[in-house]
Amino acid sequence: MSGIVEKISNMVVGEQQAPKVDPSTETFVGSIDQGTTSSRFLIFDTKGEPVAVHQGEFSQIYPNPGWHEHDPEEIVKSVENCIEGALKIFEKDGHSKESIKAVGITNQRETTVCWDNKTGKALYNAIVWTDTRTAALARELKARDGSDKLQDICGLPISTYPSVTKLLWLLRNVEKVKEAYEAGNLAFGTIDAWLTFKLNGGPDKNIFVSDATNSSRTMFMDIRTLKYSDEVLDFFSYEFDLRKVHMPEIVRSADTKAYGQLTSGSLQGWPIMGCLGDQSSALVGQKGYEPGSAKNTYGTGCFLLYNVGDKPVISKHGLLATVAYNFDGKPIYALEGSIAVAGSGVKFLMNNLGFSQASHKITELAETVQDNGGLVFVTAFSGLFAPYWIDDAHGTMFGITHHTERGHIARATLEAVCFQTKAILDAMEKDSGHKLTELAVDGGMSNSALCMQTQADLVGIPIIRPKMRETTALGAAIAAGFAAGVWKDFDELKEVNTAGQTIFEPKMDDASSKKMFKRWERAVQMSKGWLAEEDAEEGKPQAEGEKEDAKKEQEEGSKL
Repeated sequence: MSGIVEKISNMVVGEQQAPKVDPSTETFVGSIDQGTTSSRFLIFDTKGEPVAVHQGEFSQIYPNPGWHEHDPEEIVKSVENCIEGALKIFEKDGHSKESIKAVGITNQRETTVCWDNKTGKALYNAIVWTDTRTAALARELKARDGSDKLQDICGLPISTYPSVTKLLWLLRNVEKVKEAYEAGNLAFGTIDAWLTFKLNGGPDKNIFVSDATNSSRTMFMDIRTLKYSDEVLDFFSYEFDLRKVHMPEIVRSADTKAYGQLTSGSLQGWPIMGCLGDQSSALVGQKGYEPGSAKNTYGTGCFLLYNVGDKPVISKHGLLATVAYNFDGKPIYALEGSIAVAGSGVKFLMNNLGFSQASHKITELAETVQDNGGLVFVTAFSGLFAPYWIDDAHGTMFGITHHTERGHIARATLEAVCFQTKAILDAMEKDSGHKLTELAVDGGMSNSALCMQTQADLVGIPIIRPKMRETTALGAAIAAGFAAGVWKDFDELKEVNTAGQTIFEPKMDDASSKKMFKRWERAVQMSKGWLAEEDAEEGKPQAEGEKEDAKKEQEEGSKL
């Protein structure tokens, strides 16, 4: 793929141009990385190396069990603070802010914000992608006629994960959201849309856009046309007319004008030229540009993306079809497997069970034992995502004995992510017809050599860990850099971030690996049904198909 800059430059360029840069100076690109637990701003050079970074955490709000919220205004403020903090470091090191050609955005996806498009004020906390309050609503939607046809259009199954169930919950349960809806002022968006709207000054400029990698996570977008689907909107409009809700315009992931510019702070006037949902951004940052390439990001959750080329593959084995990126009007697609709990499982051990005050200590604790001691920890704190899609599972430990130590629990927590990654890779092999030869990794948990070696042993292929693992932020910088002309095509990025990588080769024999995974699969079957029973006691509706599934699961469980 080449000529990206030429194609992007053919788009209409707005009145505001990028700041003038002296050709003799260095060139940099800024990247806003808005994650689940923190926001960051990084500044990259043309070799893809970060030269300045500032990070700030923000509040995690848990009003009820299974609920997870963020303050939308606090998110914006955290981003603005990070920009100022990184720029201070950048200039202190002798660089000029005029050498920053553009800014890109990468963000947590699915997380849903509703605001008044007249005032620009959020109407409720953002409902985070991990939130499971919509489990009963998801089951209700699955029971409706036509629900089985949606995934072929949008690439996603109905679950608590996509933004649509969160929006419907807000419309049902939050008075301010209902009032804005009735008045015709309700704006809905994922974090990227909220950020660009606010960073551009809110309702005065009314920059209201979202790229296809984020829009594909709402369930509203036709994954082939990259436009909102009338059929999908009709399906979900049985209670509220979703055409009355203001939704962002879907634009390309790299664009010289669509994302506007920063309207405050030290980078006031600087253009925003790129946007990618975090997992697509990590695939771009890992240079997964060829069909068959894949990456796994071990963050708060865990996300494996597999490039399938210029035509979407609708999974038959529990995976999601998503947009990998759309730089020049020709979208590239990916199969995705998502795990709800990865790094957050480590934080659970730290914060809830008091195992340690530092995440690397969890690996050290896991290394105090030779194996898991027969313990399996199904970390279904938010149900189980791909390829299982079990909303009614709860976190469960199996195999606890007098022999069980803290080290076994730590090891089983790391292994839970590796088991689910193997299940996803097996599903991808079935959907694509091809077996991966290697897997690129990044994210916080990839720092654990024990975790990465376990992963290699379970999947039976080499695990490639780059030295510089800020690949999610790098992807957004690449998107903005393409639009700004910093890089012209993928060939210029071949040597970016290749030095110093670590390769983990499989060491475990195949029989032992299969035995471990078989025990995990058994534990998954036994973890089902907890929330379904609670909903039944509360009189909540259950789809007929799910009743039948529950009956089969009970029968299968009795055989185990």
